[in-house]
Amino acid sequence: MRTIRTLLTLFFGLFLIGGIASLLGAAYARGRMESHGEEGDDEFDLVNIYGARDFASNARALRRWSALSWYGGATVDLRAATLAPAGATAAARSIFGGIRLVVPETWPIERDTIGIFGGVGDARDADRIDESLPVLRLEGFSIFGGIGIVSEAPDLDQRAAEAAEAAAASEAAAVADETPAPEPAMA
Repeated sequence: MRTIRTLLTLFFGLFLIGGIASLLGAAYARGRMESHGEEGDDEFDLVNIYGARDFASNARALRRWSALSWYGGATVDLRAATLAPAGATAAARSIFGGIRLVVPETWPIERDTIGIFGGVGDARDADRIDESLPVLRLEGFSIFGGIGIVSEAPDLDQRAAEAAEAAAASEAAAVADETPAPEPAMA
């Protein structure tokens, strides 16, 4: 019994020290690591530490991207992107957080990932995948978190529709403000 108590105390102590080290590492990295790339770029890097981020790519020949989510959540939406003819490479790293990868349902994805107290999963219908298309090679890991691959994201679609509706209303209001007032009638 004493041996078990000693092992549990040691495990708890190491877990606590590891958690504190991870918090300090994330705080240090947050000030030094930055995202690079825009929605239309064929290569981009996303860094998300202590927060949430949605990124939608519309690249015409996506070749490479990476995403780091540390104590936060990120969504990478590639439904409007086109892979380069030779395919693309992706690096996804999730530490105490999560990454949702939204891709077209037909894209083939090769996974070389590791989950440590976490996981990496593909929730798409395997029968719809078209093996003749360029391949997205996904590498990375998930530690105390997860990386999920899906083909639908209703929350993103709703936000995009609301943003388009707001932009149309704003444009209509601007046009209405620019309409000249009618000239007063002369008697």
